[in-house]
Amino acid sequence: MLKHRGFPGRMPGSDFQFTIRRANVKEGATKIIRRERFKDRKHMDRMADSAFMAALWQYFGEETFERGNLDAGRLSWLFGREVVPAEDPFDPASYDALLKIDVKKAEIAFPEVFAPEAPPVAFDDDEEDWA
Repeated sequence: MLKHRGFPGRMPGSDFQFTIRRANVKEGATKIIRRERFKDRKHMDRMADSAFMAALWQYFGEETFERGNLDAGRLSWLFGREVVPAEDPFDPASYDALLKIDVKKAEIAFPEVFAPEAPPVAFDDDEEDWA
């Protein structure tokens, strides 16, 4: 499993996880699914989606990226809309799966992330010591 060194492990000041520490060798990678984002979601959940999209955009930009240690649950909130498969066939239960940001959809859903005055994401460094 590829570890995206320097990618934030969680949303600052919260327990919203962005990465996982180690691969699940017994059961394999958790399947990425498309989760519906209903209008009545909590404000903190929407903030976590925005922070995760900002981290993805700053770290990967328009480049194709490997799922690696990115959290399947957090990816699932964006999957099928702002984050799409970059390969065919796509295996949603693989750490090696390739993804990319659909920039047009992401700009519409998260205009604050793509605004010229958007602040850079503060990447945390304490995750570097993970085995």
